[in-house]
Amino acid sequence: MGYRIGIDIGGTFTDLICVGPDGEVLVDKALSTPGDQSVGVMNGLGQLAARLGCSLGELCSGIDVFAHGSTVADNTMIEMNGAAVGLLATAGHRDEIELRRCFKEEIWDPAAPAPPPIARRRARIGIDERIGADGEVVLPLPEEQVREAARRLRRLGVESVAVTFLFSYLNPTHELRAREILLEEIPELSQVSLSHEVLPKAPEFERTSTTLVNAYVGPRLAHYVTRLTGALRAAGYGGRVLLMQSTGGVMHSDYVARNAVSLLGSGPTAGVLGAARVAQAAGVGDFVSVDMGGTSYDICLVRAGEPEVSLDWNWRHRYYIGLPMVDVRAIGAGGGSIATVEAGSLSVGPRSAGADPGPACYSRGGRAATVTDADLLLGYLPAKGFAGGRMELDPDAASEAIHRNVAEPLGLDVVDAAWAIRRVVDATMADAVRRVLAGRGVDPRDLALVAYGGNGPVHAWSQALELGVSRVLLPRSAPVFSALGLLVADYRLEGVRAYVTPAGMIEPAKVRQAFAEMAEQAHKELDPAEVEQERVVTQCFANMCYPGQNFDVSVPLSDGPGFGDGDVAGLVERFHELHQADRGFCFRNNEPMLRSLRVLTVAGASSAPALAAAGEAPPAGGTAGSRRAYFGECFMDARVFPGECVEPGICIEGPAFIDEPFTVVVVPPGATAVLDEAGHFELSAAG
Repeated sequence: MGYRIGIDIGGTFTDLICVGPDGEVLVDKALSTPGDQSVGVMNGLGQLAARLGCSLGELCSGIDVFAHGSTVADNTMIEMNGAAVGLLATAGHRDEIELRRCFKEEIWDPAAPAPPPIARRRARIGIDERIGADGEVVLPLPEEQVREAARRLRRLGVESVAVTFLFSYLNPTHELRAREILLEEIPELSQVSLSHEVLPKAPEFERTSTTLVNAYVGPRLAHYVTRLTGALRAAGYGGRVLLMQSTGGVMHSDYVARNAVSLLGSGPTAGVLGAARVAQAAGVGDFVSVDMGGTSYDICLVRAGEPEVSLDWNWRHRYYIGLPMVDVRAIGAGGGSIATVEAGSLSVGPRSAGADPGPACYSRGGRAATVTDADLLLGYLPAKGFAGGRMELDPDAASEAIHRNVAEPLGLDVVDAAWAIRRVVDATMADAVRRVLAGRGVDPRDLALVAYGGNGPVHAWSQALELGVSRVLLPRSAPVFSALGLLVADYRLEGVRAYVTPAGMIEPAKVRQAFAEMAEQAHKELDPAEVEQERVVTQCFANMCYPGQNFDVSVPLSDGPGFGDGDVAGLVERFHELHQADRGFCFRNNEPMLRSLRVLTVAGASSAPALAAAGEAPPAGGTAGSRRAYFGECFMDARVFPGECVEPGICIEGPAFIDEPFTVVVVPPGATAVLDEAGHFELSAAG
């Protein structure tokens, strides 16, 4: 067995975790390189190689698993710098994407602008073809018209094309032929996305939006993966790159490049999977996970050990994505969040100093006051030994930035201004958690809190106080927790097939055939060299609704592919029960509609690597000195414990700090922290 490496790219740092052949675990961070993320990845691998005492080539040639969480798709949508996209649609439907089901983010502002268009109207062309609702050809595909459309798109400089013909999910022949013609006329096209392959089900707008986004981000993702793979190959790695998807599983880069839209929102998903493993080991089933990095604060509700998954109405960057997604909500709040004063009011975020120039205390040219600058002045962060000893933080630069940007405009001294920054960002994050939980009808006081990310353990105690949470879990690997989550993620494929019919007219033979075909396709995508076939689990679902509803309930089928003639009544009853449980009502006298069939294929991953305490444990109470810190009233001396020397079972009473290489566990006055046998801190928050 060789090395297993997980790499997650954040707005400020690229997180790395390496599990060696002997089970030894190394964690590291490298500054992210927004201009070309692959540079930061290779820099991080170089740092790992140096720590292992080998060359980059020796490390790469010894890698068995390389799992990667990329923000390329999200960054493309944030910056709206994707490929030049054209659209071929059934005549009369080229403006479907503009109608947006009449959805507006700002319903009280009639002047609110529409989202920037992925495909210009002149690059959206109607084709006089038609497949009927029964899958039969109504109007044949006019091939010469498609050729003329292709030539027009070529003149417009289009790089990628989306094809969304009506009812193509029932009969894809027109879309398949259109792709052949497009590639004949424009052989240099980066990608052709067919709606029946991206999202083979109704409704029309959802399918059009998802397919357009896939066409928009696909070429950029493929370019990035090619560049990264080339760098890895040059360094000696011969395997495949696994990428995290928004569905909560990894797949190889060849598959993901064809389904690039599945990466939107995938960045925080790996951390949630890791949080579920940590909570399970601690006997916690219901909790809220929060990931506070340098740029964002990500929130996810987990119940009974399973993250909430949203099947419908997934909007990302103002475009609808019709794929199942782990329901992670994010706000712009992190260590790099910039504090500003406008009209006498202090706000923190969403704008971030990022990796370049970063907070003022990084001494990289940043002049804005950030949360990290405030944490340094308040004593929570060590000035020396930061980021694994690679950086020294400059308190004077932090003080100057806070004085200039916050203290002076508000008429405060620097310490009060730093405390105000901390209070504002904590209140903003706590409010975001409340909004997420309120939408699910959950009281935060009934949950545990699992906090990770480089800044998660620094702010966890104040978050717990704001929310009324009494139990906080802080993974030892918190600074690189999303990277760790990549190594415990399963292979996961989602297949969907449209089948629209009243429940009473379901034909079990058609259901069995659809399930069998989707399961077979999923097994073809899984490489036998990477996955043990006996560990592959297939789960089948029927997506159903009452007539007139827009959103489905996904009903699991206990018999799976073996759906029989006598199973329809049981399926309808399970639908009523799930509708009642999820939405608070059901209509048992109404016959539901079956709208699509879904197959989830999961190939189980190995268990998570543990980060056990290293080094000789000192006697209880042994410290590396103290640090003065501010907890709201005055500065006080807080004991400092080197993280590698904390022994499992020892209770550390606050005020205290546990200094880890890339984060600090803050134990406030009145609180306690205990390291459990699995290597995770449990913080009992102060009352």
